[in-house]
Amino acid sequence: MNCKGFSFVKPRKTVEVTLPDGRTIRGPRNAPIKDFFTLLEGEGLPPIVGAIVNDELRELTYPIKTDCSARPVTMGEADGMRIYRRSLTMLLETAFHKLYPNAYLTIDHSVSSGGYFCQVLNRPPLTDAELKELEATMRSMVEADLPLIRTEVPLHEAIQYFVSINADDMVRLLKWRRKPYVTLYELDGFRDYHHGYMVPTTGYLKWFALSQANGGFTLRFPRRHAPTQLLPLPSYSKLLEAFRQYGDWLERLGIGNVGALNDAIEANRAAEIILVSEALHEQMVSNIASMIVERQDQVRVILVAGPSSSGKTTFSKRLAIQLLARGLSPFPLEMDNYFVNREDTPKDDNGNYDFESVEALKWQQLDTDLSNLIAGRRVQLPRYDFISGKSQPGDIVQLSQNHIIILEGIHGLNPKLFQSVRENQIFRIYVSALTQLNLDRHNRVSTTDTRLIRRIVRDSRERGYTAQQTIRIWESVRRGEKRYIFPYQNNADVMFNSALVYELSALKPFAEPLLRQVPHGTPEYIEAKRLLAFLEWFLPIDSNLIPDNSILREFIGDSILKEFKLWKNDLKDPPKGTNENHV
Repeated sequence: MNCKGFSFVKPRKTVEVTLPDGRTIRGPRNAPIKDFFTLLEGEGLPPIVGAIVNDELRELTYPIKTDCSARPVTMGEADGMRIYRRSLTMLLETAFHKLYPNAYLTIDHSVSSGGYFCQVLNRPPLTDAELKELEATMRSMVEADLPLIRTEVPLHEAIQYFVSINADDMVRLLKWRRKPYVTLYELDGFRDYHHGYMVPTTGYLKWFALSQANGGFTLRFPRRHAPTQLLPLPSYSKLLEAFRQYGDWLERLGIGNVGALNDAIEANRAAEIILVSEALHEQMVSNIASMIVERQDQVRVILVAGPSSSGKTTFSKRLAIQLLARGLSPFPLEMDNYFVNREDTPKDDNGNYDFESVEALKWQQLDTDLSNLIAGRRVQLPRYDFISGKSQPGDIVQLSQNHIIILEGIHGLNPKLFQSVRENQIFRIYVSALTQLNLDRHNRVSTTDTRLIRRIVRDSRERGYTAQQTIRIWESVRRGEKRYIFPYQNNADVMFNSALVYELSALKPFAEPLLRQVPHGTPEYIEAKRLLAFLEWFLPIDSNLIPDNSILREFIGDSILKEFKLWKNDLKDPPKGTNENHV
């Protein structure tokens, strides 16, 4: 059978890579993708640290064997900055091991200005001189442009290696590995596991610094919006205190990492872990209520703020119950009811409505209403109709001296909002899921990832959103948090850590089916795949064990607090067209 125009040919020695803008780069077959991207130098891009090849995230060393579509991944985006931070951590570990082979380094938690708080074990904290020597060692390795070598190692061999270097946390974690191999990276003779991709060589890791911090030190690195600059390092003592408290909780539970959590679940200790974790949460809520009661002669407004999916709503209701038990009468005021009409909402750089902006709120009216409520005057509150995007008249309320206002919203710590209320009348609470449980000493469980998984589960259940839709808007949510929430977190009188040691095990059965539905070839697929790989490390927990007032119930459902109300309408014949509540 003859087919005109078709014939067998020898394979070309070249392949073509098509960029998103339609340009095509031709180069040798099996050359790494980084070589193709050298033609993009001088185009003003942030440093390139990875690639998307045929809709899959790849390292720059990935060989191009066939024609494909590809785009560079830079330090100006989330995946690129993860690659950079992960590689920088490997550089720090290697340099630390060279200088202090008998000590242990832990990467504990992130710092909002760009950095990780680190501690050393099995020796005293590093002195100023020692920290300078450690940084100098890292910089000499960057100058040497050493390769980070990726190898796939049989699981049993990897376990034997980590046993030989006394890395008990990794041995414990790998016991739960379901795949028969582990990917290890080697740098200058030092090997370790890292959950994700790396840069090809240390020469990419030019932007970092080490700074002393509260008994440990901070590994500083750039943020995405300024990928080659280090931001000033602010004081974060309150945040560190919240993380340390969580670390103490983990120590009480005997769970220092994910491997230990899995061991406990396998040993049928799930119910115990949940009960103790919830008791520690309730103890913290009770302590905060006691702090407020001690200042009840002055405090009239409690501001509850924090990033998305922190559990602010459930926390506020649990706090209200504790205050009721102490003789105070909380009145809930919703910041969301103070949105401006949708057409008046400011827009972001992409022309989309910026609902996270403080200018999306009628903050002057909020300030005035708070002042009048505190003074005992009757106030017509607004009510925002999210369907029409219009502000409408809401309840008319009047408070007594025994009432205390609980105002929940992302801008609660922004001092701009409250000009008419005296400072001593306000008690500020910052709520966030400040996860301290990590995979091992060097692989963090990101607080942002925990909140994203919470939100994916809740959005599906309450709003009918797919995981793809939630992931798609997450970047804009995060942008708003960085701009309007995190800069003010140190204004809080107290921080409440809403993380629960067991929660990712409980969220796993809910989140995995949703993440698997994200279509391949979409931008959100890469993020879904990353989260699925991360959740593989956790054994699941039966959600029936979780108490019905848990913060986690805000996301998985069946919270007894969902319909909890703090006031009732006891006025006769309110004015026509209004809802008047005397509280």
